[in-house]
Amino acid sequence: MRGLTPDVRRLGGLGGRGVIVTAAASGGAGGYDFVSRCFAPVVGIDEDPVTGAAHCTLGPFWAARLGRDELTGFQASRRGGLVGVRPEGDRVLLGGRAVTVLRGRLV
Repeated sequence: MRGLTPDVRRLGGLGGRGVIVTAAASGGAGGYDFVSRCFAPVVGIDEDPVTGAAHCTLGPFWAARLGRDELTGFQASRRGGLVGVRPEGDRVLLGGRAVTVLRGRLV
């Protein structure tokens, strides 16, 4: 997964908001169930380092295939990150470590 070298210009021409590449984790040695990378050049993000939006799709996808409802995904970008995923009905609960990069208030 880390060895992928996509042509982001071509990915941007596919239509849609982005492309997610995913696979089951091999052997579980890393403590995660699946691995992914997310590319969204159409919206100005060649590769998202760790994205909750992608894991909201990946959670139900892998839960159905692995037969479990609590999973951990690893996004294998250069920065990388773990995301806890738990599908609950029409929602997906996410957990993990995050860094606040912007704070605001709507009035």
